[in-house]
Amino acid sequence: MMNLVLNGQDLTIDAIKDLIAQNLKVEICEEALARVKQSRKIVDNIIANEETIYGITTGFGLFSDVLIEQDKYEDLQLNLIRSHACGVGAPFDDDVALVMMILRLNTMLKGHSGVSAALVEQLVFFINERIIPVIPAQGSLGASGDLAPLSHLALALVGEGEVRYKGVRQDSSEVLQSLNRAPHTLQAKEGLALINGTQAMTSQGVISYIEAEHLAYDAEWIAALTHQALNGIVDAYNENVHIVRNSEEQLSVAHRMLDWLEGSSFTTRQGELRVQDAYSLRCIPQIHGASFQVLNYVKEKLECEMNAANDNPLIFDKGDETLVISGGNFHGQPVAFALDFLKIGVSELSNVSERRIERLVNPQLNGELPAFLSPEPGLQSGAMIMQYAAASLVSENKTLAHPASVDSIPSSANQEDHVSMGTIASRHGYQIVENVRNVLAIECVIALQAVEIKGIDKLSPKTKEKYEEYRAIVPSITEDRQFHKDIKVVSDYLKQSAYKK
Repeated sequence: MMNLVLNGQDLTIDAIKDLIAQNLKVEICEEALARVKQSRKIVDNIIANEETIYGITTGFGLFSDVLIEQDKYEDLQLNLIRSHACGVGAPFDDDVALVMMILRLNTMLKGHSGVSAALVEQLVFFINERIIPVIPAQGSLGASGDLAPLSHLALALVGEGEVRYKGVRQDSSEVLQSLNRAPHTLQAKEGLALINGTQAMTSQGVISYIEAEHLAYDAEWIAALTHQALNGIVDAYNENVHIVRNSEEQLSVAHRMLDWLEGSSFTTRQGELRVQDAYSLRCIPQIHGASFQVLNYVKEKLECEMNAANDNPLIFDKGDETLVISGGNFHGQPVAFALDFLKIGVSELSNVSERRIERLVNPQLNGELPAFLSPEPGLQSGAMIMQYAAASLVSENKTLAHPASVDSIPSSANQEDHVSMGTIASRHGYQIVENVRNVLAIECVIALQAVEIKGIDKLSPKTKEKYEEYRAIVPSITEDRQFHKDIKVVSDYLKQSAYKK
């Protein structure tokens, strides 16, 4: 297996997905390392010339006018990450924290951060050894970047934070000692360079995107099972309908739905049983296609941010002159907007899935299927409460999908008077993806039972393969049982499959 080569310029979500799936390591290209070293020389010259530069020779935020004595520069950086590590709540999942380190490293490789090669090497070591910082997920305003989460990341690098290593939560210093690795000593500018950025919201957004995209494809074959259980009409997926809508994503969903349904003896034509299906079947290309449009937009914005310099101040080597400019690239507004959009687009996959679930279990809507697909109606409730659970999840999503980015609250004595709340958007989006996965798992469990009752030999060849794949992990419903176990098994399987080729 090849390592993931980072250069600060062309990192993709697909590359991140491969790194997670294949447990790849990272390495740094020589050109990027040269940029890092040149940028560090500029910082060293600033110190030697006793220039006044924010965050290098001054305090932070409201204290930006306070000059720091030269022998206190390292203390300044360490004090910064200690004081800013104010995160609360449950930590980010390990994959999110891993990607957070990769993205912070990648932005440093652009050569505008002024960090040392030693700090770059420490990040590479943590990533490749899978030493995962324990990073509380709450506490970021999303400008000046993700200060609190990234401070917890930085603490781990200097041996003061907590990490998870080989599944065990422990002090970073203990892990480093066991690996004969020294904690990193922060130099001037490095604490600020570690924490001024959008990597917490972006990394969680990347994981949400990876899993949401896969769920969008899973939603199609699950819907195809439901479509067959309800003797759905295939005419609505005719490409002529979708070509004139001018949506590539919608047309692609229609083509894939026809592919999933090809060869089925369950499907019908318009006028055969009824003239039109309900929207939750008829409009799958329009609804799911719109979600794919959202996902495509989100991917573009995330990959842009993954390769952006979002530090402050930024250092520019112009050959005949050097520039050190205080700006605001740490502001997470572009990412916040994208992640709020992701929340809406992904939520809709579960909204329509829940409506299909209702049609499968409602005896007034499901044709000749038993009420709630009960093996013995009355004595056994069957899938009744699975629909309740789905309804609860989609209702929760409606609350979580409220845009975080429309909110702001001033901080740092009104110096930082507008913030993005992008990390709230990322956390809510992450939960929405989990909820959607559970709703689709419920539809899957119920649809498997519905087509089994009607006769699996009539399934299309492609959906019969899916039936057999998932029947191997969740058995037929022959009597009432603890269906939460079925839901979890399918949901976990869907999540794992997002990282498979």
